[in-house]
Amino acid sequence: MPYISSCQNNEKPVQIYYEDIGKGKPVVFIHGWPLSGSMWEYQITQLPQHDLRCITYDRRGFGKSDRPFCGYDYNTLASDLKALLDELNLNEVTLVGFSMGGGEIAKYFSLYGDARIAKVVFISAVVPFLLQTADNPDGVPQEHFDKNQQAMMDDRPTFLEVFNRDFYGESLLNQPVSEAYLANSLTKAMDASPIATIECAKSFSSTDFRKDILKINVPTLIIHGDKDKTVPIKLTGERTAQAITGSIFKVYEGAPHGLWFTQKEKLNEDLIDFI
Repeated sequence: MPYISSCQNNEKPVQIYYEDIGKGKPVVFIHGWPLSGSMWEYQITQLPQHDLRCITYDRRGFGKSDRPFCGYDYNTLASDLKALLDELNLNEVTLVGFSMGGGEIAKYFSLYGDARIAKVVFISAVVPFLLQTADNPDGVPQEHFDKNQQAMMDDRPTFLEVFNRDFYGESLLNQPVSEAYLANSLTKAMDASPIATIECAKSFSSTDFRKDILKINVPTLIIHGDKDKTVPIKLTGERTAQAITGSIFKVYEGAPHGLWFTQKEKLNEDLIDFI
């Protein structure tokens, strides 16, 4: 299986699993929490048919990548992304970040500038800042994240099962995904390291990307669902669109957080057109 080695802060090298499919313009997909690179199944089966080289990878602690005890801060995660781009010698790359994956993109630009990057796509991304603070009064209170962390520590399967339903917009009157798909998502989430699951949740909930996104100086597409209960659009997508000069902002009406699956045909068309 293909791996690249990422060594940060004098730690033992971490092996990052990746998949590389197709030929053409390179597109690197960064997955969301608490899934893995396999979430992009419905993109990597379609986009390579349009002369696009699709690369997915598993964030450390998730999927088939190594599971170190530490290193789940965004500086380290962005360094893992850089290691992937360097090892594969990718240039003129489009970075596509879903949810937590948007944070790696923002931090990459803050740390490394636009080296190797041609375009950026944020999908349901957590940027610019989720946490409620004195200068971010509309953010999510720390108590909410603390409650989630405790629930994961007490009974991770039950927490993730409930989380999954909000993730895909499930309700009594709306079932956009099958029970089989929900079960598959739960299995993938449970396959992740419990330490990585908790530590990454701390990182995406508390990291302030407001200065980082100002460093993004390439064509940028922002896609967000207006029914996203997991990462509210007004706190994230709308503010990111305002902050990044010249960005394209597409609001998917009625779409939940997991729109890469629930609106996959529309998303794939928009990705192909933009890239």
